[in-house]
Amino acid sequence: MLRMDRASRPHAALAQPTRTRLFDLLGELRRCAGTNELAGRLGLHPNGVRVHLEVLLDAGLVVRDRARQARGRPRDMWSIAPDAQPGDRLDAYTDLARWLAAAITPDGRGLRELESSGRALGRQLAPNAVTGPPEAIMHTVLAALGFQPRRELDASGTLTYRLCNCPYREVAREHQDIVCTLHRGITRGLLDVIDPTTTLAAFQPTEPDTAGCLITLRGGLADSAHSVP
Repeated sequence: MLRMDRASRPHAALAQPTRTRLFDLLGELRRCAGTNELAGRLGLHPNGVRVHLEVLLDAGLVVRDRARQARGRPRDMWSIAPDAQPGDRLDAYTDLARWLAAAITPDGRGLRELESSGRALGRQLAPNAVTGPPEAIMHTVLAALGFQPRRELDASGTLTYRLCNCPYREVAREHQDIVCTLHRGITRGLLDVIDPTTTLAAFQPTEPDTAGCLITLRGGLADSAHSVP
């Protein structure tokens, strides 16, 4: 089985095209997926896909959960690792995002319309089938989008996600108000689909290179996170 030093840079694992396709597919799905499903979507044999997933796992780019089945061994379920930071492989998209951000007028009306557009986008980014604990789904989506989320629970009953990576840092350095407004809208849209009973209590941006932005929630997701032993 292929293995690489855990300290190796993630882009070394993604240098192989099939592994890049697997990683991108998990990012697009924004949920856990089994080996057979991933193989079917890519038109590949599950055994070969399993080997590539093990390499991504060893590089810290994906995580594996074991789903119990009525019969047979538990099934491997894969998702983007919360700490995944594959590096900048999308220079053209970064440039495009920067140009679009520069074209938006950052006045009050423009930002309100941008947040509304972000909210609609967030609804589209949410998984089509919301199955399983909603808080786990929200955490998985944030991880798949590249934010490296960390859960923080407060005695007052809130749930805060500390986002330890800004995947939009290249654009945010120049247009942070625009990028963060869009992201706030996306967060609201995700909540609309994943758990409408949850309220976005606070959205606190920080400097994009150091990251650490805070998404503070009250209601459904926060209550479920606090109920876990």
